[in-house]
Amino acid sequence: MRLYNSLSRKIEDFQPFGDNITIYSCGPTVYERAHIGNLASFIYADTLHLALKQAYPHKQIKHVMNITDVDDKTIAASRQRYPDLEPNEALNKLTTEYENIFMDDIRAVGVDTDSFTFVRATKNIEPMQDLIKRLVRAGFAYISDDGIYFNTLKYSNEGIEDRGGVPRYGILSPTAIQGLVTESQRTDHDEYDKHEAIDFALWKRQKPDEPAWDFEIAGKNLKGRPGWHIECSAMSVKELGQPFDIHTGGVDLKFPHHENEIAQSTAIDGKLLARYFFHNEHMLVEGKKMSKSLSNFYTLEDIKQKNIDPLAFRLLVLQAHYRTQAHFSWDNLQAAQNRLKELGSFADTKHQINTETHIVNEQQDQTYEGMISGLLREIEDDLDTPSALGFLSSYISHVESMGRVKQHFQNLLDGVDNIFGLSLSARQDITYEQKMVIEEREQARKAQDWAESDELRDRLKEQGIEINDTPSGPIWSRVN
Repeated sequence: MRLYNSLSRKIEDFQPFGDNITIYSCGPTVYERAHIGNLASFIYADTLHLALKQAYPHKQIKHVMNITDVDDKTIAASRQRYPDLEPNEALNKLTTEYENIFMDDIRAVGVDTDSFTFVRATKNIEPMQDLIKRLVRAGFAYISDDGIYFNTLKYSNEGIEDRGGVPRYGILSPTAIQGLVTESQRTDHDEYDKHEAIDFALWKRQKPDEPAWDFEIAGKNLKGRPGWHIECSAMSVKELGQPFDIHTGGVDLKFPHHENEIAQSTAIDGKLLARYFFHNEHMLVEGKKMSKSLSNFYTLEDIKQKNIDPLAFRLLVLQAHYRTQAHFSWDNLQAAQNRLKELGSFADTKHQINTETHIVNEQQDQTYEGMISGLLREIEDDLDTPSALGFLSSYISHVESMGRVKQHFQNLLDGVDNIFGLSLSARQDITYEQKMVIEEREQARKAQDWAESDELRDRLKEQGIEINDTPSGPIWSRVN
């Protein structure tokens, strides 16, 4: 499999580091409902997981996603929502609520949460503190009046040559940090508790009415909470070791989040944090960046309220390559809904195959195998989901012109789901009673009793079943 690596800024052959494949995905900050741009990032991460599973069938995959449940946003929201509760209790109550909503949302868009290991920041305070202590002892962090900061200039100045191949600060985003180090060196920062403007917080001292954890360091208790960046460094390495294979996230996380993760994780001994960084582009809404001020800030609940299948949103996301900007509009989403309906109708025919009239032959074997291998060929080329979906559409028309064998057709649907996660293979058969209505309608049509035929069609439609009359007989499909 080939993937674009943000570290090298080129497409590389993916080579797992160890016996298993290890992935870390930056997860949600659970203070409000995730918006559709967030969900798009998690859909791409899930699709990468599915692709690796198909490309390396003999390897186990450990995929970790963090839940950021302590930061400025979660604290502010919890104090506003639950002002009468003790700060830690208020934080836990709010973040648990939104974590549960998040899980429901990503399941609805086809993410198999059972294949992930979810880790909460507040359950991993100790490994964060251990890493901070090591950074302080090594001189890459310092204690200030309001917390503990990472010494970015020290890290940057020691550079590649001095520290066994560790990249300088800015490997992911050299343009974003251009000039920041120089500016930091020449600016007077006496008004700040940190030494330089470019330094970032590893630990923040407790402020009034904030949740906090004891932290014994340098002979005193710096009661407070972790900074955002240290959370992912500590939790990823705890769960996956260092280096692990792939780190995923949106392009907005390149700087400062992922840049700071790399710095604090590689400062001490020069080990890479992750061998590949996988970044997906932003999703634009009506051609613009999503913003509450522009009233184009949507969640999955907004999609559901328009009676659109959440899996249609997944399909919309996968119609764009992860390294290009996906474009959301209600028209585009409706088109994706129509395309999903076509795929669902195709999948529904698995329940309508008369196995007695179809026999296995070499051409059919090659057709099903050819589709799956063709899909994998596109997916394994830097997760090219648009080309894979195009390949699927062309092959569906080819398969529909052939006789189908039920078991082969089921295998085909399983293979498609293993790549796209659209739950086509799980579509259920209709009931015996509904099949009898279809048979009654067919008899009415033969008798040219069009009124009865229309009444039976309407009855089925009310139950979410559409009928397509073909020369081979009626073919049913579910409306949703």
